[in-house]
Amino acid sequence: MPRLALSDDFVADLISLQRPVQKEVGDAIQMFRSLTVPQLHASKGMHLEKLERSRDPRIRTIRVTRSYRGVLLAPDDGSDLFTLLRVAPHDEAINWACKRAYSVNGATGGLEVRNVEALEQMETYFETKAVAAPARLFEQHSDTVLRDLGIDDQVLRLARVCVTADDLAVMAPPMMPADQYEVLEYLSAGCSAEDVWEQLIASRGQTVRTAEDRPSVSLTEAILNTSDRIVEVSGPGELERILTEDFTRWRVFLHPAQRRYAYHPGFNGPAQVTGGPGTGKTVVALHRVRHLLRTGRKDDRILLTTFTNAMAAALRDSLALLLGEADAHLLERVEVTTVDSLAARVVREARGSAPRPLSAASEKGAWTRAAAREDLPWSEQFLAQEFRNVVLAQGLRTPEDYLRCVRRGRGTQVGRVQRARLWRVMERFTTDLASRDSATYTQLCDQAARILADSGPRYRHVVVDEAQDLHPAQWRVLRACVAPQADDMFLVGDPHQRIYDSRVSLRSLGVHVRGRTSRLRLNYRSTEEILRWSSALLDGQQVGRLGEDDDDDGGRDSLRGYRSELHGRVPAARGHTTQDKELSALVEQIRTWSEQDGVKLSEIAVCARFNTLVDAVIARLRREGTAAVAVKDDPGPGTSGVRVATMHAMKGLEFRCVAVVGVTSAVLPFAPQVTPAEVDPVQHQQDLLAEHCLLFVACTRARDALAISWSGQRSPMLDPVAD
Repeated sequence: MPRLALSDDFVADLISLQRPVQKEVGDAIQMFRSLTVPQLHASKGMHLEKLERSRDPRIRTIRVTRSYRGVLLAPDDGSDLFTLLRVAPHDEAINWACKRAYSVNGATGGLEVRNVEALEQMETYFETKAVAAPARLFEQHSDTVLRDLGIDDQVLRLARVCVTADDLAVMAPPMMPADQYEVLEYLSAGCSAEDVWEQLIASRGQTVRTAEDRPSVSLTEAILNTSDRIVEVSGPGELERILTEDFTRWRVFLHPAQRRYAYHPGFNGPAQVTGGPGTGKTVVALHRVRHLLRTGRKDDRILLTTFTNAMAAALRDSLALLLGEADAHLLERVEVTTVDSLAARVVREARGSAPRPLSAASEKGAWTRAAAREDLPWSEQFLAQEFRNVVLAQGLRTPEDYLRCVRRGRGTQVGRVQRARLWRVMERFTTDLASRDSATYTQLCDQAARILADSGPRYRHVVVDEAQDLHPAQWRVLRACVAPQADDMFLVGDPHQRIYDSRVSLRSLGVHVRGRTSRLRLNYRSTEEILRWSSALLDGQQVGRLGEDDDDDGGRDSLRGYRSELHGRVPAARGHTTQDKELSALVEQIRTWSEQDGVKLSEIAVCARFNTLVDAVIARLRREGTAAVAVKDDPGPGTSGVRVATMHAMKGLEFRCVAVVGVTSAVLPFAPQVTPAEVDPVQHQQDLLAEHCLLFVACTRARDALAISWSGQRSPMLDPVAD
């Protein structure tokens, strides 16, 4: 019988397929494993084919269903080990297979893949471009040095025509082999060849430094050397596990292009990874925690933190899944919580109790009381923003501090006399809250940061997910939790998903990531159709880079180069005359996804802007005989039913199918959340951007299918994509 291994790309394809197709793929694999090698070549059912136009003569395709084909890498070294590389619709599978070639990395001995056709086109283009360049990117490194680091002939030619780091970035995986790209990326960042060897090659067990002294590695040996990305099917039980396990198992799967960030041997200070939705930032953060646990001292404690309690719970579950039974004991060294929860505990431990968090309605009332004695031209919203975004953001303690400060991010000029009056109002506000034993979450963080600054660090490492939404006061808590040193902080986030007004200059807070910032550009979750449609929602929006406020010179962030190799249906956007008709269409859409496409109800989500419509959706679905549960009730993975949530609660989650309902002009943008332009033009633009980002976040939760609907007048934020 032939042996069979499954690559990470095949597994990613498999879990994106509809359930009936998954079963057919499983049946085809079982048939494959039941045949002898001669029977496999002769089988009409398998229809094993060699492709005439393939760049790699070892690549084959097999029939797995009537319309889907599997792409195989056949052995050429006398072995019987075949590797399933992809499963896709017939034409897509053939097209993919013809352009790819597999090889053995000369330094690591691992299997790698490249898009030969695309790289050849790049070589021609950059060769012409580089002719007039006064210098080349890798000219200080000899061919011998590059070959010793695993660079092969084709990639070497490409390296020689790179003029800038941007040239190299265009060839990023999956175009160029991931291991070779990683070597060139490190060299382009100024690392020495010696450092690259120690960090990327010696760390994988290689001891022979020069290419000419290394023994050759067979294809089968290379496949077995790549166990982090390829798994051999050892028996029916192993295959069944892969085919039937819940999708949550694969949320901790790490793509090779992400590995260099998660398993970097050591950053000389804080490091930051950014990327659009679905690029695997959270998975990178989880693997970084595992790496720190395995390589650190037994008494090192790690803080893994994020923005909401629901996301913290999901991180905790995913980390336990990633560590498995063998490393389960390491969980004792990790605290997974939100920054606000941590801050409340710090205050409670220091003072015996913590103030009660203040609701939005109560905060507005407190500002009304505080401003009653002053004839000020500004609303409670303006006062709350001034206190949060200036005073608490900068940690101001005295009226003199406030008079001297630069009010970054505020578009309304406030003179010295007005500042003095504003300070009196803010003092009355804080005194009023203290008398009621209450505080805003941001105040709690401000208090906790001061306590921690006096008491000293609590953790050896801090890993931060959803970094884009943290307020400066929250960052001060995190900075005070860990001493400045190597590998002290690891941050992941996406400025395009910033749905709260939290502009931050990390360097002003002592978090220096310059030179240790990387970007992920490949979406592993959503189809290209969903990705393009959702990205269009942000057309024309000026998004600042993560951790850089308006006073920094970092410029703007962009989704340029952000892509997916998955394909599916174009999102559907439909309007209805009444909400009742919209909900009726929603019920039918969910039935289609569930009954025709074979999607489990727990892999379907519906989201709306506010809880009133969330409750109406749940009631309607249940009345129509479809199980539905609220995400805020924290349903476990074993709980059946469509997940229903507000757009804010969808943050950090993902589902196979998502319906976004009630996208009307009345709620997106939501007028009470947007500062009038005449009051503060800068804040007005920031508030509008947050509304756009909120819709973008909701839509990018979908993997395979996305439906958007509204009743009455649609939101103007849909104008770039709606007919």
